[in-house]
Amino acid sequence: MSGPGGTGPGGVTSGTGPDAAGTPAHDIDAEFLALPRAALADAVLQTARDLGATHADIRIERLRNASLSFRDAGLESRTDGQAVGFAVRVVHNGTWGFAAGVDLTVDEAVRVAREAVEIARVARPLNSEPVELADEPVHADATWVSAYTVDPFAVETTEKIERVGGLCRTLLAARDVDHVDGRLGQVLENKFYADLAGTSTTQQRVRVICQLEATRVDRAAGGFETMRTIAPPVGRGWEWLVAGPAAGCWDWDAEIELIPSLLAEKAKASSVEPGRYDLVIDPSNLWLTIHESIGHATELDRALGYEAAYAGTSFATLDKIGTLRYGSTPMHVTGDRTAPHGLATIGYDDEGVRAGQWDIVRAGTLVGYQLDRRMAAQNAAALGTGRSNGCAFADSPGHVPIQRMANVSLRPAPGGPSTEELISRVDRGIYIVGDKSWSIDMQRYNFQFTGQRFYEIRDGRIVGQLRDVAYQATTTDFWGSLEAVGGESTYVLGGAFNCGKGQPGQVAAVSHGSPSALFRNVNILNTQREAGR
Repeated sequence: MSGPGGTGPGGVTSGTGPDAAGTPAHDIDAEFLALPRAALADAVLQTARDLGATHADIRIERLRNASLSFRDAGLESRTDGQAVGFAVRVVHNGTWGFAAGVDLTVDEAVRVAREAVEIARVARPLNSEPVELADEPVHADATWVSAYTVDPFAVETTEKIERVGGLCRTLLAARDVDHVDGRLGQVLENKFYADLAGTSTTQQRVRVICQLEATRVDRAAGGFETMRTIAPPVGRGWEWLVAGPAAGCWDWDAEIELIPSLLAEKAKASSVEPGRYDLVIDPSNLWLTIHESIGHATELDRALGYEAAYAGTSFATLDKIGTLRYGSTPMHVTGDRTAPHGLATIGYDDEGVRAGQWDIVRAGTLVGYQLDRRMAAQNAAALGTGRSNGCAFADSPGHVPIQRMANVSLRPAPGGPSTEELISRVDRGIYIVGDKSWSIDMQRYNFQFTGQRFYEIRDGRIVGQLRDVAYQATTTDFWGSLEAVGGESTYVLGGAFNCGKGQPGQVAAVSHGSPSALFRNVNILNTQREAGR
């Protein structure tokens, strides 16, 4: 890790087949391949065609989730479960119809297809916008497997308990740590998709998350401080926990060794004086600001008002494409469904669209959105393209695909500065590491973010930690204050397993890459004073 507990290693491999690091390809899980995929697809698509559907697709899924949680180095809970089922979506007379089932038989497939068409018929009088889908080339019999070395579900639970529990015990043994919480999450996701156009895809991806948090209690004053690991969740396997930096994975033992002293320093640090500061923000913090102020704001369905009832709309409305100054010239943001080890990385989306990368913000100007096939077709004139960029996703076989976030990332500067070089440019400022709490309004415009730790910068050097820091701005002011982004060596994919959207609510995993970045003259709040303490 570079800097004072800052950026760690990023992903280096991706895709199916042996990658640049020599990761072997994995076969699609035999249990999933044994499901009657072809028979169900034939039954659904023929039934929908016979009933007059102009589009029909079937999605067969097996989603396996497992988790371990720890309290003070002891195992607190363990879960391991899976969901298996299929979903049918049709366009009939210009109207969506959707139905799902869990009985993987031909008879049930026919029944569910008929139900989907019937729902479209019933809904037709209420539909004022006939459904049109953007064209997509046919991808027949395509297979995609994410890049990982060790399937976490092939690892004995006792080994996982020993590894994560051991990290917890190491933290708890430190003099300045009173409590430790830990969790490990693992997902194995299989999807089969087929549609009337002839596309059929079979995919498998793996992802893991591990977080440990240490607590130091001040018994005399009655307060406490916490410090959480900054290792991101990733589209990797069990190797993320054990292989180490030589394999492009996280150095867990090094981070765990640092946390107690960092936590003790934080507990004794001065409370920040509010005002204007220059900020150097580490990727471990900036990914969340990207997620909330750019990722969600540039979902086209949100910009068109489709999320107003649940999680708000967006200030970045479609009429501003090509003209909105989102930020300064160094700001280059891409949407990417192919990023190595990204949580939203996939071969094909849930509408059969091949994954790719595209610009969202270029040289500080809004130039693109995240789209599914309907959004793309419906707004082709304004967008300047009639193609989807592959952002349809459903989080389970019982949910309809909706437009979900790609890996939205701030690009590094080729040959750009290191984190230390960015810090050296600051006379009076703060270096921010790790994410914590956040708040943003329903237009994705006014926000504030905190972090795990904050380092005071004086005359280009770090002089110690601060406490009680939050940075506050509007989206365009904040990104407009971006002066410089770091080079490739500072770039890290952060992310989350639990991005929520839609009604009924759906949850998706997504990564956001970022280099270290320098922002000038940002408003800093003292969180204790803001809370009236």
